[in-house]
Amino acid sequence: MNFCGNCGQKTVEKIPLGDHQVRQVCSSCGSIHYVNPKVICGALVIHQDKVLLCRRAIEPRYGLWTLPAGYMELFETMEQGAARETREEAEAEVTIEQLYCMYNIPRIGQIYVLFKAQLMDGKFGAGEETIESRLFSEDEIPWEQLAFPSVERTLRHYFTDRKTQQFDMHLETLGSRLDHTG
Repeated sequence: MNFCGNCGQKTVEKIPLGDHQVRQVCSSCGSIHYVNPKVICGALVIHQDKVLLCRRAIEPRYGLWTLPAGYMELFETMEQGAARETREEAEAEVTIEQLYCMYNIPRIGQIYVLFKAQLMDGKFGAGEETIESRLFSEDEIPWEQLAFPSVERTLRHYFTDRKTQQFDMHLETLGSRLDHTG
């Protein structure tokens, strides 16, 4: 950011008093411009022992399968964000059950939050960002065609946890260059 979002004057890189990071600071009004991680909210949607996946109609990872998820909006909770993204991408209404997986992805400044949810009424479709949506049993999952490592990790957690019916929350830090969502 070369110019202040508040007054339009030039910014300079410096460490503000009491801070430890280099930030963009306005040379005129002194506003500090922070760049913070983005929160991605999504849902692991379950219906009759199957999981709902969406085939991406957008980049990154066009044509690959993912869980419905996207950037959290201002003034919504993480649960509301997960339900909204599911509605937008899979045209599905869900009942959020629990926080299920959280992934720190520091390399790209994201926090990925997934909730375990139940599909309401068994209805789903394909929103504007989705080529198609489909329910998959464990043996039908297109493992080699999953869009992101976070999706694979979540599905593996679910199918392991389902054997014991213990769905504890999973927290991990992911680090490879493809560990992100769109």
